[in-house]
Amino acid sequence: MDFKNYIRDIHDFPEKGVTFKDITPLLKDSKALQAAAEAMLNMIGDVKVDKVVGMESRGFFFAPILAAKLNAGFVPVRKAGKLPSDKISRTYALEYGKDTLEIHEDSIYPGENVIIHDDVLATGGTAKATCQLVEALGGKVLQCNFLLELMNLNGAAKLDGYSVKSLVSY
Repeated sequence: MDFKNYIRDIHDFPEKGVTFKDITPLLKDSKALQAAAEAMLNMIGDVKVDKVVGMESRGFFFAPILAAKLNAGFVPVRKAGKLPSDKISRTYALEYGKDTLEIHEDSIYPGENVIIHDDVLATGGTAKATCQLVEALGGKVLQCNFLLELMNLNGAAKLDGYSVKSLVSY
């Protein structure tokens, strides 16, 4: 299946000069959704996975699906102030400023095998901060797994040392 047929470009969103990759056509098509989930599952391979971590908010679409298929737990990583229990945080640089991600302290145990999932790999800042959160809790990042990657932003370079897999590249 050519997944690019289910991803549309929205020009000048969220600001002028940016072309947003909209995955909602893929999400609303049951066959494309199932095929994408299976293809991302195949990218993971036959390894023991304890947790799948999904980043707010579009990482929440596929991460729970992958977790269920892997017989693993799902762990959300959220923006600051949205998790109710004890948490740790990482602040990372954006193109214009900073952002902070948080994870519950009890969500990952030392030695657990973890897949990091998000919908898009762009600059890599969110994924790198998430890897640092997982490792701070003692988890082992097996793979950073993405639906699509924007190659011109070179986000994979920020994830040097991690296995990075993307279903679709632009």
